[in-house]
Amino acid sequence: MQVEIWSDVACPWCYVGKRRFEAALAEFAHASDVQVTWRSFELDPNAPLEHSEPQPELLARKYRTTVEEAQRMNARMTEAAAAEGLSFALDKVKVGNTFNAHRLLHFAASEDAARTDTSDSAQPLREALGERLFAAYLGEGASLGDVDTLVSLASEVGLNTTAVRSMFNSNAFADAVRQDEADAQAIGVTGVPFFVLDRKYGVSGAQSPATLVAALQQAWDARSSATMPVDGERAPSP
Repeated sequence: MQVEIWSDVACPWCYVGKRRFEAALAEFAHASDVQVTWRSFELDPNAPLEHSEPQPELLARKYRTTVEEAQRMNARMTEAAAAEGLSFALDKVKVGNTFNAHRLLHFAASEDAARTDTSDSAQPLREALGERLFAAYLGEGASLGDVDTLVSLASEVGLNTTAVRSMFNSNAFADAVRQDEADAQAIGVTGVPFFVLDRKYGVSGAQSPATLVAALQQAWDARSSATMPVDGERAPSP
């Protein structure tokens, strides 16, 4: 069963949603038969590489509220993240463009596809990088619009620095990011995280593990019923 997740590494709810999906998958009886693919989504594709204004001020302007209320919003978000075992420091966040971060994630996925070590102990590079980018941006004040920062973070998870810089010096994976975003638009994704199961069922937002388990089960049951024997005939292989 295919699960696609549209997400942005600048999105705090996406990180919370990732943890909740992982918890749901751990409970799902058919987890070993689920293939997860992460898709690119930019919360603000027109953002500069890094905003000069502090995050609370930008948040206040976005929601047309006061800086004080924005700080309270950050506190509530931080509390929700802590419940999932995540440590946020949103006052340190350097808001900026994430397009190159998404290109890097696609690059990591391509490196996974080329790897010869397929043992269970070999963590996918894309998974490790996604985790590192979330934590660096939301908890450490890393600027994901800065190429040098991205190269350093990529190196931490085992990606080749020279290859990463070469990628950034080209247009590699730009089309892949744009295709993910075009697919999101076609499907009707307007906010993230957004989960699509077998291109038939959609779940919007950082839902609870129970809700996600129910969605996984619904998609699995629909998939299974589509292969049930008809009039005593043998069901086709899934």
